[in-house]
Amino acid sequence: MNNTTLSVPIIDISSLIRDDKINSTVPEQLAAACREFGFFYISGHGIPEELQRQLEDQSAAFFARPLEEKMKIRMELGGRAWRGYFPVGDELTSGKPDLKEGLYFGSELGEDDPLVRAGIPLHGANLFPSDMPEFRDTVLEYISKLTELGHHLMRGLAQSLELEAAYFADRYTTDPLTLFRIFHYPPGHAYPDLDAPWGVGEHTDYGVLTILKQDPVGGLQIKSRSKWIEAPYIPGTFVCNIGDMLDRMTKGYYRSTPHRVLNTSGKGRFSFPFFFDPNFSTRIAAIDLSQIESVVDDQQDRWDGASVHEFEGTYGDYILNKVSKVFPQLRKNI
Repeated sequence: MNNTTLSVPIIDISSLIRDDKINSTVPEQLAAACREFGFFYISGHGIPEELQRQLEDQSAAFFARPLEEKMKIRMELGGRAWRGYFPVGDELTSGKPDLKEGLYFGSELGEDDPLVRAGIPLHGANLFPSDMPEFRDTVLEYISKLTELGHHLMRGLAQSLELEAAYFADRYTTDPLTLFRIFHYPPGHAYPDLDAPWGVGEHTDYGVLTILKQDPVGGLQIKSRSKWIEAPYIPGTFVCNIGDMLDRMTKGYYRSTPHRVLNTSGKGRFSFPFFFDPNFSTRIAAIDLSQIESVVDDQQDRWDGASVHEFEGTYGDYILNKVSKVFPQLRKNI
């Protein structure tokens, strides 16, 4: 396997997983990738292939069901936890419908959990089809494995900034907000009346780190130096990108990169993004990095015209403001 594809680097993180600091260049590779692209592929991540196959097969089985069956776990039933299914066209990016349907999941929390009892949004129980118990088991195991992977990667990102390995864990991600999505992008000809050319329109992610499992269909595009380039499927890898909060922490030294999805294959596409984000109640502060002299603010160039550096409040405040625009019909739940 070549170590680059279309200039987006592939980083073997097996030494990071082993916590092997001897001769490891992973932090340096992460630093270069974050500075240049805000995106990178990872190999050597340790996520079992069998678990990934189960996730793919069970997801395909769910989305092949009739709409009325899928709607039995619709997001309206998830309440403040913001979990469940949404049909094609219900999710918006920049006010425009996306050509995709999906499932929203997160950490599985019972009714007796203090955050659930307090009514904190984005915390609670997941919704699963009652006749697919194996789907529930697979999704929850995948979330657990990806959470471990997220902690490993955040150690590497801390070291890439010449910080202590536990910098992010100590301040933001000891108890991270973990959100998982399964998206199905149908071919455009299946919805000729929906004015939604993009599977997902141009956007940046909200938190610190996204770990994306793609399928072979492809369609992910990233904006590098004002030019859109493909980020194709590469077997055995995940695609990672940094989000707005890491952009904010590093004063733009690491930039949250716009990306989008265009499915031109003529067939369905699946993607599995996992978001490893700061704790809901934490306030995000800039890191004291000697190599950064001033804030690098790209407000004028951003897809939403907003500045991540001017925001004040907790991460919960930030993400709730964003998700209420993605699903305006569910805004009353939060």
